[in-house]
Amino acid sequence: ERTGSVLHAVNPDSRVYPASLTKMMTLYLVFESLVSKRITVGQKLLVSRRAAKRPKSKLGLRRGQTITVRDAIGVLVTKSANDVATVIAEGLGGTEERFADMMTTRAHLLGMTRTVFRNASGLPDKKQVTTARDMVRLSLAMRRDFPQFQHYFSMKSFSYRGRKYKNHNRMLTRFKGTNGMKTGYVRASGFNIVVSIERSGERLIGAVFGGKSAGKRDTHMITLLKRVLATIAENKRHKPALPAIASQFNPASLASIAPAARRETEEDERDGWAIQVGAFERFAPAHLAATRAARLAPALNRAKVLIRSTPSNPGHVYRARL
Repeated sequence: ERTGSVLHAVNPDSRVYPASLTKMMTLYLVFESLVSKRITVGQKLLVSRRAAKRPKSKLGLRRGQTITVRDAIGVLVTKSANDVATVIAEGLGGTEERFADMMTTRAHLLGMTRTVFRNASGLPDKKQVTTARDMVRLSLAMRRDFPQFQHYFSMKSFSYRGRKYKNHNRMLTRFKGTNGMKTGYVRASGFNIVVSIERSGERLIGAVFGGKSAGKRDTHMITLLKRVLATIAENKRHKPALPAIASQFNPASLASIAPAARRETEEDERDGWAIQVGAFERFAPAHLAATRAARLAPALNRAKVLIRSTPSNPGHVYRARL
């Protein structure tokens, strides 16, 4: 999280539907308004007829009611209420359409260039799209810009008018060290999640899109996080030996240097070439090999580490590249 380094990525720039991950950007604009003192946490927001008619998941607010900004934040994080998202959008933007334009503009300023918002909740809209990389960028910006509000995302439940709402993010209880962020689901997107964790002094953010169920999505996320944490621990264990090895290292001994076959993302293999260190059956050894190679060759210490996963029989092949 502190460096923004990508430790694992598969199709990070494919456009997908964000579903309720959209509410992270809604909350970003709420926090921005709180910091600029445009609104206060105790301010009451009016429920319109349109907001009251939003489909589930919803809080069940009625036209003419009000809800404080503080309660709106809590319910949006835990219950992921669509009616509350519209209340916020209308309160800050006048109309939800205008607020969605504000969301898109802010997203692009944060570097989320492949993201477009059309509503504040994530309800189905074919033109509302994002990518895994963009949502991670949003998460990094959220934690960087508004550390004073991060406790909202770690709430396991929130009480409103005598009723307790459990957080949809089950990772808070399933994986030790999880301290946020948000889940989402619509039929077209599958089960999505962005999580933030802190464990053994490491702070990581991960995004998974298109899970077949909430449980399978979370299990996949846990598998990825464990792999990355194991790789980091392995790198730390071998770090003391690196200087001695580096003095004898010949960069030409790397596995292969060849023209890049294709531009996989706007950032990857920017200069048209790549170094493949090797192909492995598991993610952790692949990442370890690539990071070791980058450290041993001073000319490569700024290279991006990429682990490309391709189907194989059985399992996958993990290609370690710089």
